[in-house]
Amino acid sequence: MGLMVTTELAPGLAGEIVFLYGSLRSGTTLLKVMLREHGEIFNPGEADFLFDFITEDPTLAGGWRYDLVALRNDRVFQSMTLVLPDRLDGLDLLMEMLRQIAAQGSGKQILIINLHRNFGKLRKALPTVRVLHLLRDPRDVARSSIGMGWAGTLYHGVAHWIQTETEWDSGGTGLVAGQVFELRYETFILNVEAELIRLCQFLGLAYDPKVLEFHRSTTYRAPDASLVEQWRRLSHPQEIAQLESRAATLMQSRGYTPTAPARAIGLVEQLRLRVVNRLAVWRFGMKRFGTGLYVGEKLTRWFGFSRWHSSIRIRIRAIASQHIK
Repeated sequence: MGLMVTTELAPGLAGEIVFLYGSLRSGTTLLKVMLREHGEIFNPGEADFLFDFITEDPTLAGGWRYDLVALRNDRVFQSMTLVLPDRLDGLDLLMEMLRQIAAQGSGKQILIINLHRNFGKLRKALPTVRVLHLLRDPRDVARSSIGMGWAGTLYHGVAHWIQTETEWDSGGTGLVAGQVFELRYETFILNVEAELIRLCQFLGLAYDPKVLEFHRSTTYRAPDASLVEQWRRLSHPQEIAQLESRAATLMQSRGYTPTAPARAIGLVEQLRLRVVNRLAVWRFGMKRFGTGLYVGEKLTRWFGFSRWHSSIRIRIRAIASQHIK
């Protein structure tokens, strides 16, 4: 099946680990719900906690260590019901968590895990692992981020796309032929079956037509062409110009053409956008979670009331989970 995680790094791990890397709102969840219908693929979804809380530490024999407190408090980690064995840390703990996740897949041939960041850490920890790189036009990513309440302007909504793709560039040194499969969201949506066949070939698997039946068991609808370049219909040219002032160079390196020559955003405009963004995010949060709960989360965090803050965060997470597809 091509490149595999080295046996020295993953003793006892059946099958192959592949990481699906792409920014939030780039289509990683849509691809996940499709792939998990394949008889030989297990994809539990995003697991950024695997690398969010691990750092290199040359003073330790293994060279890496986890912030175990932060790891245990991570919402996605908690949802996977993983057990952290005593005395394991660093890469040994990373591989133990991967083994536990893989075990939930009932012996399927390939484990695919979604990541949105920390590509550099992934490459250093697992240098031979194969990666699926999912790209989407950052103007649509930013538009979708506003819909999620993460941002109030396209200028701010593109920030996490920039982070994801910048980390891809910095961590991509040494990637070899056959190690990376690039999937462009726009091409994928317009040619779903052909792109899934191509992906299965990369994974060394036979194509399974069941991957197109994902909408029968999820809230996701079958893809349609209207999902491509929504920013052209939904965004004002000034908004697009502001976004492109931040992302033009990176966009061009990914094959996305800016609508106009890059221009600098002045300090006054930056300040105005910051205020608009903050107010929009707060309005969204208060509408979704209630004014008392949303403002209470901010105040207890700012003033260090950790017990009250933790209690409020639990309630907010419960509400947020109801809006996750």
